Amino acid sequence: MPFIQVTMVEGRTAEQKHDLMKKITDATSESLGSDPQRIRVAIYEVSADEWAIGGEPISKLRPA
Repeated sequence: MPFIQVTMVEGRTAEQKHDLMKKITDATSESLGSDPQRIRVAIYEVSADEWAIGGEPISKLRPA
């Protein structure tokens, strides 16, 4: 049973996250030949202060 975890910066709508989960499930099912009902997808969101690129929080890198 595939279990896929996605970590991303918060800010997407529920609709966007649902679409992502569906597309990940479909791609995994097609690639691995797995039954979609056996595929699990979890989304974990972090704030822009909790994610860094090159040592700088995204909150500082994004334009105001």
